[in-house]
This record gives sequence, C-alpha cells and structure tokens, in this order.
Amino acid sequence: WVTSKFNHVIGKESEASLTLGFPLASQNEYSITETYFMSIWNKRLYLYTLAALVFGAWFLLKALWKKVSLPTSQTRIKSLKNVDSGVYKAVKNNEQPHTDKVVHVSGVKIFYGSQTGTAKVFAQELSEEVKTLGITSDVIDMKDYDPDDRLADECTSKSVCVFLVATYTDGEPTENAEWFCKWLEEASTDFRYGKTYLKGLRYAVFGLGNSVYVGHYNTVGKNVDKWLWMLSGMRIMTRGEGDCNVVKSRNGSIQADFLAWKAKFLNRLQSLAKGEKKKCSGDCKTNGSCKKKNRKEDQVVEKQQQVEEKTSSEEELMESSSDEDETGGKSGSVVDMEDLGNMMSSVRKVKVSLHHTLRYLVYRSVEHFHCSFTSFFTGYKLIGSHSGVKLCRWTKSMLRGRGGCYKHTFYGIESHRCMETTPSLACANKCVFCWRHHTNPVGTEWRWKMDPAEEILQDAMEKHQNMIRQFRGVPGVKPERYEEGLVVKHCALSLVGEPIMYPEINTFLRLLHSHNISSFLVTNAQFPEEIRSLVPVTQLYVSVDASTKDSLKKIDRPLFKDFWPRFLDSLKALGEKRQRTVYRLTLVKAWNVEELQAYSELIALGQPDFIEVKGVTYCGESSASSLTMANVPWHQEVVSFVQQLADMLPQYEIACEHEHSNCLLIAHTKFKVDGEWWTWIDYERFQELVQIYEESGGQRSFSALDYVSKTPLWALFGAQEQGFDPDDTRFQRRSKTKDISGC
Repeated sequence: WVTSKFNHVIGKESEASLTLGFPLASQNEYSITETYFMSIWNKRLYLYTLAALVFGAWFLLKALWKKVSLPTSQTRIKSLKNVDSGVYKAVKNNEQPHTDKVVHVSGVKIFYGSQTGTAKVFAQELSEEVKTLGITSDVIDMKDYDPDDRLADECTSKSVCVFLVATYTDGEPTENAEWFCKWLEEASTDFRYGKTYLKGLRYAVFGLGNSVYVGHYNTVGKNVDKWLWMLSGMRIMTRGEGDCNVVKSRNGSIQADFLAWKAKFLNRLQSLAKGEKKKCSGDCKTNGSCKKKNRKEDQVVEKQQQVEEKTSSEEELMESSSDEDETGGKSGSVVDMEDLGNMMSSVRKVKVSLHHTLRYLVYRSVEHFHCSFTSFFTGYKLIGSHSGVKLCRWTKSMLRGRGGCYKHTFYGIESHRCMETTPSLACANKCVFCWRHHTNPVGTEWRWKMDPAEEILQDAMEKHQNMIRQFRGVPGVKPERYEEGLVVKHCALSLVGEPIMYPEINTFLRLLHSHNISSFLVTNAQFPEEIRSLVPVTQLYVSVDASTKDSLKKIDRPLFKDFWPRFLDSLKALGEKRQRTVYRLTLVKAWNVEELQAYSELIALGQPDFIEVKGVTYCGESSASSLTMANVPWHQEVVSFVQQLADMLPQYEIACEHEHSNCLLIAHTKFKVDGEWWTWIDYERFQELVQIYEESGGQRSFSALDYVSKTPLWALFGAQEQGFDPDDTRFQRRSKTKDISGC
C-alpha cells in the first residue's frame, strides 16, 4: 500500500512537472534529497543525544587533565616550606613571572611641636621604630616646614604624616608650631582652599598635654586632628593623647601613653604597607597567613581596644563630625527635629550609651545655635561690640615676597603694612557674592551700643600687630618686611559690613590720619547723606554691583525699600567729592555683564576718578546664595568687558591690570600726563594736605590731583608682568582647584 501510494505521488509529481515544464530527472533528484533530510529530522533525538555525550566527554577530559597536570613547581615549593625562608622566596620568584612591586607607603613624615623637647624625643623614637620596618622616616620641626608650599604634596606621595603636638600655655600651640597651626586653622575655614584641599593625605595625631589644666587639655592635638579632617585628610587611626598628670594618665605616665599609642600605630602602618585597608577580622578565605584559629585572640584584642577607646568615643564624635557623613548632613547645618531619628540611629551604630547620647544631642543643638551666632567671627579678631579686624592674605603674601594685592599695583600701597578692618560689622545689603555668607548682622540704621573710635583704633592696631608677630621666624618671611609690617601705614575699611553706618566714622578717619595711616573706605551706596558729610578720605569707593534697578535688587538684595533712589543719590554725592573716588564693579557672569550702556550712564552720573572692574570671587556653597563657579568670569572675559566699556567712555582709558586678582583699572584721562599714567598715591603729600585741611577748619581743601605719583611700567595694562611686582617672586599654589580669588 505504501509502495502504491509512493508511486501514485511520484506519478502525480511527474505530471505536474511536465505540466510546469520541469525535467523529470531533476524532479527525481529533488525527491531523493527531500527523503534524506526527512529521515534525519525523524532521527534528530538520537543526534542530540550523541552531541551531548561528545561535549560532556570533552569537558570531563578537560577537567581531569587540569586536575592531573598541576604545576610541579607548586609541589616543589610546598616541599621547601620547611627550608630557609630566603630559599623559599627565591624559588617562588624564579617560578613566577617578574612584576613590579606595588608601594603602598613610600615613607613616614613625623612632625613635632615641642616646647620642652618631649615631643621631639618621641618623634625620634618613633622614627627609629619605623625604620626597623624597612620604611623610610623623616623627623620634621614644624617651624622649618611651610605647609602652604608643601603639605598638599603629601596627598599624592603615598606617605603617612604623623603629628606629635604639645599644648602650651592657655591651650596655645608651642612656639615652633604656631605658624603651622595658624595656617591649618585658616585653611580649614578658607573657601579659597576648599574642603578637599588635603584629600588623600593619610595622617595620625598624638597630642601631649596635662589634664590638670581642664579647659585646655590636649587642645592643640584635638584642633590639628579636626582641621586636617575638615580639609578631607584621612585618619589612619584614632587620635592618641598623652597625659603628664600621672594620676589620670591612662597608662600611668605620658611616656607609657605614647608607647601604647606607638604600638598601635606601628601595627597599623604595617597593615598599610601591605595594602590592607582594614584590620583583618580572622575570617579570611584566601591563602594568606591569617587563620581562623587566631580569631578568638583578635576578638580579645579588639574588645580591649574598644574598652580603651569607649571613653573617648563621645569626644571623637563631637570633634570629627564623622556622624555628619553617615547621616548625609552638611557641615554647619542646623539639626532638624525630623533628622533626630537618623542621628539616633547613627549614634546607636557607634554604641554610645544613652547618657552619652543625650549629652551628645544637647551638645550638637547648643553647638549649632552657637555656630549660627558666631560663625561670622571665624578668623576674625573682634573689637568691642561691633568692630573687627583680620589679616588679609595679601599681607601674608607680601611679607614673604610673593607679591601684593591689586591696590599695590594700582595705587602703590604696601600690602604688608595694610590693616583690614571695619568699625561696623552690620550691613544694609545681602549681596549674593557676600564672602561671609550673610552671617554678619544686617540693618538699615544703627541699633547697637557704640564703642568709642579711639578704643576701636587702638584695639585694631594691637590685634593687627599681634597677628603680624605670629609670622616671626616663619619660612620665607623677609625680616625687613616683617619689621615694616609692625607699623601700620594703610587701612582698608572694606573688611565686611557698612563702615559708613558707624556714627563716629569721621572721628575714626581723623584718628587714622593723625597716625599717618591712609584710608580706603568702601560703601555700598545706600547712605548718600553720610557720604556727603564725610571728611576727606585718601580714596573713597562706592560698590556699583549692577546698573539697573532690577539687577541691583537681584544681586545686592538691599534692605531699603527705596534702594534705587538711594543708590543714584549716593553716586551723585560721590561726584561732589574733591578727593579720589572710585566705582567698584563686580562682574557676575550671566547676571550683570550685558549692561554696558547702563553702566556708562551711571559713570556719567558720578564722574569717578577711577573704575575698578573685577570678576566675582566664588566663596563656596551657601544656602543664602545661588552663585556657582559658572558665574565667575575668566580674566579674558573681564578684559573684553573693560575694553568695550572704555570705548563707550570718552574721558576714560584702561590704565592698569592685576591678573592674579582678575581685576583691571579704568582711569580718567586727567591722570594721564604727557602720555604717562599717574594713578599711584603720594601718601606723605596726602598726610600734609589733610593736616592743613583740619587745621584750617575745612577752609583749605585739596583735590585728587594734588597727591598723585607716577605709575611704574610693570603695573600698566599690557605690560608683560600683568600687574605683578618684579621685585617679588610669583608663587603658584599647588592646588587641585584653580585659584581665581582676589582681595
């Protein structure tokens, strides 16, 4: 039946093929091929099984071969394990391919701050111990080390820095550590360095103190540890504290305290040298030397360490603020009630007792309240109830022969002899680029108890001189400039706030001039009547931060409702002054750089002698301002703006440039005599003129042209020096971020 059916199908196909015109032979070939493939398809299960068996056998043979053919070198090495370790290492090195050894610790640098020599002895002992581990070690006296030049290099050198610092009288650092600690404190709060300036620096701190002095026990060690952490340094171990008071010393004496800390440090250093990031817990699953049988011993040691460190856990939390990282909070933020759950959770994680937890929360609440009230005073020396003084970074720079500020370039002041102060911390504006982030008080009128001008000036000069004295013996400070810096010659009333709000501002100015101190007064153009009533000032500034009502409101955020009429009237009042006057323009990219025509109209209103144009300085993140680095113009952008603005002012030209401060000076052409600029100030002549003015009761006045001095070639716009004094040495800070800040 099958055969008949097959013949029947073949016959049908033949007929169809003939009908379609296909040859019969090709049809037979096609039928045979189809039959062949059909038979394979019907037997596909057997084929799959065969393929699986073949592949399975292949994998099995491969696994057996791998197991049987283990390298004979391993067997030989195992047989040599009981032989000398040096021979074992030699065999291992011969059998394995040569690879470069990874260095995890390049060396240890031990810094000491000592008054009696104890910390120095400890540093030398530690150095010898480190060398026995095969690691290089250097002992460094803090007074011989310039952190501004060299400390950032330690972040990438793979070295470990150890700080052995003693606390001296009243919680102050020792004499040889004064400058180092002063720099570290200022850098930790200075936005120009940034929060990550020392990221990558591995450090450990051991403090030497005496618990008899309760309020100052190990203050310096705690502060150094805190400041390094604030700059993103990485602690490799908990801070150690040595106590000279044998009654309360944890180990019986300060020497024993150091020995205990030193042992922990050396163990930690060995781990770092091996590349271990954390201490082994005893559960290693590798072929290393750590075995589970040592787990109990490790747990006992760890328990002992926890007991020893438990007493300082609360203190460590308060000082390091590490809990802020765990909870995702920002440094300096106020504790919210909704965040208490997260804070409690983080506290439980570090196993702080309930009593300590309550004390910790109370401490943080009080601390943040206190910080919100006093954070403005960081780095400042307060004077009385409403004044302040601070050492400008350009003063420090010129003391060391590293150049002066733009006022040195434009007007010839000696930056190392300039005192930056203010008789009024309060201000009537809340500018978006305020470098104090609005932590100072604000107001539209004087509402504070007034301190006498004599006391303010005397206290300011004393505090300024004390800050200068801290630079005695600092590496790089020029002796002659140090001596000159102790005598104040210039006063910049531009520290912060609105100096002109101080009711006795004229008395203060007269006192400055009576001490042969020149005056540079800056006002925010909101007090026109006070400007009119001012006595002669060496140079009077008005901040012109915007040229239209809307942009001024957006940038300066003034408190006065009639801020715009006050602003315009202040410019008119400035134009009535006979002494030197200056418009101070701060360019904020994407905010006020497109208002050239409006700026030219404001300049025509006040007719200032000079126009300073400066790129805004980014002062770090702040909840009070939306300013970012994107709003900071590059120097070439400032130059382009100034060139366009000068072209629109028929009686003004570009005179000077200070590239490092991102600042240029446009001067009235009356200061250009016979093709030469005379923008500098004859300070001695000014003092003579102002004395004659006072003695005549204001009858014998004088003008800006009466006390001019010739501008040096290096200070002029277009000079190769770009405003940097060739008598000094240009210093480029080795920082991770571009320094575009100015004075």
